[in-house]
Amino acid sequence: MIACRRLPVLVCVLACLMLLAAIAAGSPAAAQGRPPHIAARLVAEGPAVPGQSLTLAIAFDPEPGWHGYWSNPGDAGYGMTLDWDLPAGWTAGAPQYPVPQKLLIGGLMNHVYEGPYAVLVDVAVPAGTTVGGAERIAVDANWLECTDTICVPAQARLTLDIRTAQRPEAAFDGWRRAIPALLDREVDYAIEGKRLRIAIPLPASFDLPDPHVFVSSRDVVDYAAPQVFRRDGNMLVAEIPLGETIAPPAEFGGILSFGNGNGVRFTGTPGAVPGGGTLIQAGGAADTGPLWLLLLGALAGGLLLNVMPCVFPILSLKALSLAKSGESNARARSEGLAYTAGVMAATLALGALLLALRAAGEQVGWAFQLQEPAVVVALLVLATTITANLAGLFELPSLSVSRGGKPMGSFATGLLAAFVATPCTGPFMAAAMGAALLLPWAQALLLFAMLGLGLALPFLALGFVPPLRRMLPKPGPWMERFRRVLAVPMGLTALALVWLSWRLGGPVFAFSAAVLALAVVGIAAARRGNFKLPGGNAAIASLGIALLMAGLAYKSFEPPRQAAESGLIAAQPFTEARLAEARASGKPVFVWFTADWCLTCKVNEAAAIEREATRDAFEKAGVVALVGDWTRRDPAITRFLSARGAAGVPLYLWYAPGGEAEVLPQVLTPDMLVSRAAAPAKGSAAQEAAATVPPAAPARTAAR
Repeated sequence: MIACRRLPVLVCVLACLMLLAAIAAGSPAAAQGRPPHIAARLVAEGPAVPGQSLTLAIAFDPEPGWHGYWSNPGDAGYGMTLDWDLPAGWTAGAPQYPVPQKLLIGGLMNHVYEGPYAVLVDVAVPAGTTVGGAERIAVDANWLECTDTICVPAQARLTLDIRTAQRPEAAFDGWRRAIPALLDREVDYAIEGKRLRIAIPLPASFDLPDPHVFVSSRDVVDYAAPQVFRRDGNMLVAEIPLGETIAPPAEFGGILSFGNGNGVRFTGTPGAVPGGGTLIQAGGAADTGPLWLLLLGALAGGLLLNVMPCVFPILSLKALSLAKSGESNARARSEGLAYTAGVMAATLALGALLLALRAAGEQVGWAFQLQEPAVVVALLVLATTITANLAGLFELPSLSVSRGGKPMGSFATGLLAAFVATPCTGPFMAAAMGAALLLPWAQALLLFAMLGLGLALPFLALGFVPPLRRMLPKPGPWMERFRRVLAVPMGLTALALVWLSWRLGGPVFAFSAAVLALAVVGIAAARRGNFKLPGGNAAIASLGIALLMAGLAYKSFEPPRQAAESGLIAAQPFTEARLAEARASGKPVFVWFTADWCLTCKVNEAAAIEREATRDAFEKAGVVALVGDWTRRDPAITRFLSARGAAGVPLYLWYAPGGEAEVLPQVLTPDMLVSRAAAPAKGSAAQEAAATVPPAAPARTAAR
């Protein structure tokens, strides 16, 4: 049976019909008098002995560039079928396969064998059998043989004269060693959210350079999704995103590949799978490193967020809070602690929610809240209200930053600072946040707490270090004037959120959200200011408008369709298939992941990407540009980011011809891309290497 996961229905149907017709009529190779591209022969380990099992090997020898398939081929292809012709009373057991290899082409994961391999089958020879009377045994084998661009169904009738099988062939020892041993106890597995978790008993001394679980049951897991592995003593816990099937079948098994050609087979039953453990691998990435180093990275990343462009919209609140913290030592310490508590409460809450969503199988990443239209509208209402408050239209005690402080005001400022400041990751922070999505809960929450501490650290230091406070201007009437000046950046933040609302849900949604925000300001002004409507109650009228606009925003939400980005750089929307095709072209490839709510991303685009010099250098070098827009939730992009240890955007990848991805800094210099595009190519050898990168060819996708 051909596997058709994630393929267009029409293409899949046509592929099935073509393959079935080819198999029914005989393979194309046989029809033209040509041998298969993967030669096969039937070999016995030794003479047949009545009452014992005879091990047979179906040995395959692929031509260079061709490969065969495991019993579960993965996202595409089909496994081998065997129809035995045995003497009366003889029975053949299940085929035993060596550890397969991973082959990712156009976003489709396949389980293949790219070199010579053999499948072993134990045949039971009944007692009392006269072996000499059974001269031959045979098997009709059907398999699929493929290159990176084409697939051909093949078949052969393999025969063996058992009278000549007196001693095992020399290669048999190697074939038997290649078959993974069966674990002496069953594994436990459980479905948790949208993940399959497997507890595999394996001594901690086992070396696992690149572990991967090949599940034998079809369509249970998402084959191409990153797999996460943790050690809990002598137990290895694997976590794999689920595929199309709701739950594994009654008979569950597979192969755990160690990554060095060896592995073990296992069978499983539903059971308890331990949580926690030490992370050893996630999505193909190596160990995340020592926890203390990750904690320092989170602290430094949070500290640097204070000067990152994505924090600029809240600098007004922080500047005024810092200014008034100089009134007294006790008040300064109280303000610093309250602000720090607000920041850390927000980062911990966001982190816990993010981990809970990912545990439930949702593909979300850092700053996921800004991918939700309702959250963006709430932020717009909040930013508009703060703008009006700073402009002096009214005074809200919980958002007051100009008066002598109550801790609640600084706590609210800290909450807002953390919530708005976390859309973008900065230097040092990226690795820590990427690891936080993979570590056990306790360690992950500790990283989020350190991020909050780093963000609050400057304000906390001012609260507890008097010499630092003495460097601030003395409080006075200037603060009221300065407060009105700082209404400008908050107003610009509100306008940016209106634009983000339009990008998320269209113009009607953005207009409704803007009017809703103004109506809420009207309610606040009517209750706490001097705003009045002729002949009516301003608060009641504003409340009615707010409710009307909230309903209109809800009904009018319509995500715009993704299209090619319009700009100086002719970039196409990112998909893994496009990336594979671009790398196969032998040209340099630049991929950047961005979001409309990420100010760091937009600054980098203006300063280094969307420039005439960059465009000219890309055109001269033939650079293929792809852009991943993460403004709206996109599980494919989230999965790609997670596989590379990135918790959010920006992420910039440069692929030289024939090379692997180079991760560029999160802050780009103006000439960084120009210099890479102008660098000389590695030569024909690099281009030949690039040509071996699997393309997303329609012919292969249809055939497989």
